[in-house]
Formats: sequence, structure tokens, C-alpha cells
Amino acid sequence: MPRDNKLLVGITQGDSNGIGYEVIIKALSDERILDQFTPVVYGSPKLFGFYCKTIPEIESLPVNTITSAADALPKKINILNCLPDNVFCEPGAAMPDAAQAAIKALEAAVTDVKEGLIDVLVTGPINKKSMSGQGFQFPGHTEYLQSRFGVKDVTMLMISDRIKLGVVTGHIPLKDVPSRITEEKILSKLRLMKASLESDFSIDNPTIGVLSLNPHSGDGGLLGDEEQKVIIPAIRRAGEEGIQAFGPFSPDGYFGLGNYQNFDATLAMYHDQGLSPFKTIAFSDGVNYTAGLPIVRTSPDHGTAFELAGRDMADATSMRAAIFSAIDIYRRREAHKRLLEGKMEDLTPVEEERTRPGRPQIA
Repeated sequence: MPRDNKLLVGITQGDSNGIGYEVIIKALSDERILDQFTPVVYGSPKLFGFYCKTIPEIESLPVNTITSAADALPKKINILNCLPDNVFCEPGAAMPDAAQAAIKALEAAVTDVKEGLIDVLVTGPINKKSMSGQGFQFPGHTEYLQSRFGVKDVTMLMISDRIKLGVVTGHIPLKDVPSRITEEKILSKLRLMKASLESDFSIDNPTIGVLSLNPHSGDGGLLGDEEQKVIIPAIRRAGEEGIQAFGPFSPDGYFGLGNYQNFDATLAMYHDQGLSPFKTIAFSDGVNYTAGLPIVRTSPDHGTAFELAGRDMADATSMRAAIFSAIDIYRRREAHKRLLEGKMEDLTPVEEERTRPGRPQIA
């Protein structure tokens, strides 16, 4: 834990040719934010400085270059230099060097969070195709983190103040979705979501709406039988375990009529089925959270946006939301652990503040 009792928030640069640096800089540009936590940006001070110059309203920032998270200073934007001195960027271009830089920054940050040198992890947007060409054998952050932490299952949980949504299948081709949807997989995701909603979001006995796979929930088998053979049995089994799962609901009516508001969270069957309505509802402040990990990891809900890179056009709202969501989740999770251990009365004033649910506010 940091000596000044503020959380150390590790932030990876993402693809150095995308909008990662711009949204990080804008999110950290108000120095009052540094009263809330201590940021450690994994990347390059050279690239950080380059992108600062592309944002006219940024005059100077309290930057501190370090080579170890253990040397991070409070009330500074600590840049952990984990890239070669000859690193360069070309905003807007998908290039091998930028992908390699994203991989190195991610690997360094994950190593540090595993060792407890930082408290939470916020990941900048990456270009999956470019990283794949550089030997990154995972379709995204979620799968990489699952492997690095050796956990059986995780789920991508999209969160905002208006909606929380998980998916059964993630970054796979649409043609492979039906074969990947099984009772066990649905049940595993429901278990993860219930546990996360309780420990990470302080929701007691949460309710989860489950979407169907086929149009009109299969229309009694006329338009597909996955609902009858797989989804409904999984929901029944979840109920036997004490999970309040309901459905399956046809996605068009579920979102069109606002029925998602009747549940604490929603479980979609595949990526775009869930993320398309989520981003329609909460694009600007939506956050991607990986439920099921032993550490807290969030990211903004957008990609590299190469077309905006280096042009001072990127909106940092989602990055800022990702940072504060990570802090909130960490505090709630710590409070939940204390509650389960029956040690809430043992909290010191400092610990009580660090575990207090609620978004940190800038005075």
C-alpha cells in the first residue's frame, strides 16, 4: 500500500498511436484529482510529453519519471518508463512498434499489480489485430488477464450508473456463438455476476435479466431451440443455487421498453447483442470491468479511435470513469471482505476511508 494511504492506480498507455495518451492526459489534467489517488502510467515519458503538446489547453503537468512503481510520488503523475528510449509514435497508424509498446506496458503493469506494487489496474485501448501480429495470443485484455491470473472463468462486465451488462461469449466470431453457449457457461457467468454485484457493487441478492439468443426467444422452437434446450435449464439451475436470474427475454423488447431497468444487471449471449445497446445507453461514461479476477481491472469502453489520434478530439469521460470505478470497486471489495470476516469494527479511520463506497469527489 502507498505510504500516503492513497491508492496507487496503474494505467497502461494502450496503443501509442491511438487516443490512449490523450484520454489519460485529459483525465489527469486537473491537479485536484491527484488528491484522490496516485497515478502510475505505464509507457514512456517521451510519448507522454509528445501528446501533451497536441493538447493546447495543457500547459504543464506535475510529471515524475520512474522505473519502479515503488518510487511513485504522491500528487504527481508518475510515468513508469518501460519502453526503449528510441520509441516513437505516428498518431492514427496501426503499426507493429505501437503494438509492441502496448504489450510491454501491459505486461509490466500486470506484473506490478500481481506483486502488490499498484492497487488497481486501468488499461488503455489496444488494437487487437496489431497485437496479434506481434505474438499476442489473446483476443483481448479480458482473456489475457484470465490467463495471467490463472482463474477458471471471468466475464466482461460493462458498467455505468444506468446499466450493468455481462456477456456469455466475448471476442469470438458470430458463427461460433451458438456452439459456445452451454448450460455450464451460462451458469458460470451468472455465478460470477452475482458474486461481483455483491462484493464489488454492494448489491444484496442481485437480480439478473437473461437475454435469449434467437429472435422472439426462439418463438417456441420455430426460430431456434437454444432457449428451450440450454438457456432456460441454465436459469432454472441458477435459481436452485439461489441466484435470482430471470428470462430469457427477447433483446429488442427488453431494451426498447426499458425493461433492463427492472434488474440489477443483464446477461447477454454474445458481444454485440449486449454492447450495442450498452453503448447506446452509456457510451460516454461506460466502463469495461473484468469480473472474476483477484484484482480490480477496468478500462474505458472505447477503442483506439485512430481517426481522432493526435487531434485533440478525444473525450476522456470514459477513461475518467474507468479510473474512479476501479477505486470505488476496490473500496467496496475491501469493505465486503471486512464484513465477511466480521471485522468492520476493527477498521482504522484511514482504512475506513479507503474502503468507503462512493465515487471520490473533487472539491
